[in-house]
Amino acid sequence: MIDVKIPSPGESISEVELATWLISDGDLVHKDQDLAEIESDKATLMLNAPQSGKISIQVEAGTTVSVGEVACRIDTSVEVPDEVEEVDVDEVENTEEEDKEKAADTSEPEKVTSKKEPDAGKNKEVENEKVRSTPLAREKMKAAGLSVDDIVAGLKKLSVSDVDAVIEGVSSKTEVSQNREIDRSEKREKMSQLRRKLSQRLVSVKNETAMLTTFNEVDMSAVMKTRKGYQEQFVDKHGVKLGFMSFFMKASALALKLRPRVNSMLDKEEVVTPQYVDISVAVQTPKGLMVPVIRNVDKLSLADIEKELKKLAEKARSGKISLEEMSGGTFTITNGGVFGSMLSTPLINPPQSAILGMHNIVERPVAVNGKVEVRPVMYIALSYDHRLIDGKDSVGFLMDVKKMLEKPEAFLSAGNDPLKAILEL
Repeated sequence: MIDVKIPSPGESISEVELATWLISDGDLVHKDQDLAEIESDKATLMLNAPQSGKISIQVEAGTTVSVGEVACRIDTSVEVPDEVEEVDVDEVENTEEEDKEKAADTSEPEKVTSKKEPDAGKNKEVENEKVRSTPLAREKMKAAGLSVDDIVAGLKKLSVSDVDAVIEGVSSKTEVSQNREIDRSEKREKMSQLRRKLSQRLVSVKNETAMLTTFNEVDMSAVMKTRKGYQEQFVDKHGVKLGFMSFFMKASALALKLRPRVNSMLDKEEVVTPQYVDISVAVQTPKGLMVPVIRNVDKLSLADIEKELKKLAEKARSGKISLEEMSGGTFTITNGGVFGSMLSTPLINPPQSAILGMHNIVERPVAVNGKVEVRPVMYIALSYDHRLIDGKDSVGFLMDVKKMLEKPEAFLSAGNDPLKAILEL
């Protein structure tokens, strides 16, 4: 018997919640198979089987347990058959059954046909018996020696009044049935540790920071033209699609290098300014909001950012992301535009001091060189801690991001005006 204990998600975490068992008590499991989902106040982890055998569950789902406590036991003396062999046997049995059924279907076709004909006639008679008729109509049919089947077969077309009459009758019955089936019950479920911790952090941000939000708008024409013109070549060379997020992450990283105050954070009475840029990206998962971190974004190419972003997002949604991969960011980007948000005031992700909010792209009329043109425009928002960051840096940061997105060639000159870089100004 092997004891499978609750792993430690991090040094500061002593208790976790065993959220869901992915297997049942008494099941046969294989080595490294996922057994359960474990939720801490920072992440969702998987409990894996160290060996193959028969499982014996010791802790019920939804229970809060201590790190190191035995969650289940595995009896390794029980032999677990190979999954591949089991599938092959089933396929052979299914094939044999299908062959037998086909043989039965193809034999004696004349008898099968003869059986279907009377059945079809009986069904037709039953259907015609359901046709409603008035007493006068029945007397006329009897006098003329006609049956309901003869009358139905002799009808040429239905009138509009006939259809309307049936529709009114059906709709009235539907309304009655809908009124009877109104469900006024309530569903209650326990909040997960991750959701409870997230709630506490959001409230503390509002209470413990002097949060302010500034806004701007970005003409996305250049970025959209770049993606459309080079998407196919980009995918062929790098194996990932070129999205909007990589442009925003690169522009933000370069803007943070130009305005390091936005990349800073408060530690009691000290201002800590990292010389690197690690950007946290908010990802919506079935378990709630998670923020994996991409390191040294200012040094990465757009392709490197897209690859890392795809890898971390997949791990977050599958619940296999580690605590280390979600720790240590210096700045956060969240994209409410994927859900259709036009404008928002994103909440700071402590201990960081600022967060950039992306929104949906909408075609809007804008003035260009004295003329009105329709351009794809996105509103962007920067929420920041006013105790540390002044209006000059916050507004300037958004202006830097705006300029780089509207002229992506500025990426090559570290966020500065390319012409100024050429002229060494």
